[in-house]
Amino acid sequence: MSRAPLDDAVQVPPLAAGQALIDSHCHLDMDEFDGDRVRVLERAAAAGVTAMVTIGAGGPLEANDRAVALAAAHDRIYATVGVHPHEAAVATDEVIAAIEVLAQSAKVVGIGETGLDYYYDNSPRPQQRAAFARFIALARRRQLPVVVHLRDADADALEIVRGEGAREVGGVIHCFSGDAASARAFLDEGFHISFSGIVTFKNADVLREAARIVPADRLLIETDAPFLAPIPYRGKRNEPAYVVEVAHTIAELRGLFADAGLPVPRETFYDVRAELEGLLATSFPAPEDVPVIRQMFADSLADDGLGMKTKRKGDRILLSYPIAILAADVA
Repeated sequence: MSRAPLDDAVQVPPLAAGQALIDSHCHLDMDEFDGDRVRVLERAAAAGVTAMVTIGAGGPLEANDRAVALAAAHDRIYATVGVHPHEAAVATDEVIAAIEVLAQSAKVVGIGETGLDYYYDNSPRPQQRAAFARFIALARRRQLPVVVHLRDADADALEIVRGEGAREVGGVIHCFSGDAASARAFLDEGFHISFSGIVTFKNADVLREAARIVPADRLLIETDAPFLAPIPYRGKRNEPAYVVEVAHTIAELRGLFADAGLPVPRETFYDVRAELEGLLATSFPAPEDVPVIRQMFADSLADDGLGMKTKRKGDRILLSYPIAILAADVA
């Protein structure tokens, strides 16, 4: 189905002052954005989206090169690298070696998307399973989280996650489409759960129940742009600005709306090989935010204070900042 781009005249409602979101999974390197990529980034910023993770595994191997280059060219874009399960048949030794080289790039923050798709079965299932296991091994070598694509394959995915020690690096089940029991199973393995525009669809009651039970510090949001635009933009090309609609839906489901705005978690993966100041500069570009976040970071390392959680895995860290606290302290 064709996806019409967002008309520049259409405005996504912005967040309240002092709030921000991150699109944890999108495909900004895809051809669908070639005609207006700069305007897409401008609209994201205007809507309050401060960072985006573009997924290299959205097509042929060259998509990884494009994603890494895009991240290098834009302060607010980060990248992951991998081979999608649809193309698992091409995950040869040479391809995985090339991915591992790209994984050393400064702004690569995860491995994937990898995983299992038994709905489309575009690659034979044994090859999907083998590639998934090899990319988890790569993630462990690089100490980066795993971005997992999963469809109709929970049992096999859980077996591989457990057998390959994915808990060591953790990761995210992206564009989660399962039920609450499935979410709990992957949460038990140390994974985060990411919800896309599907959670806004009228027939997504089972998914919305899962969104209610995921702990706030384990819940991410995404667009999967250019795919799966949320209501009220369904049928159009998706883009990072629309992640605000996902946030609104989940906040409403969880009873999080307040007079002051939209208190929902702000989460993403970041490489911390750089100094903390570099992390702050890329994560929170607004100068007035930096002193507050620096103090929150320091406090959390000491006693997990101010509601912020940190989790170290080698030389990378998962950060989760409750937006309600940011809004209260920065305003």
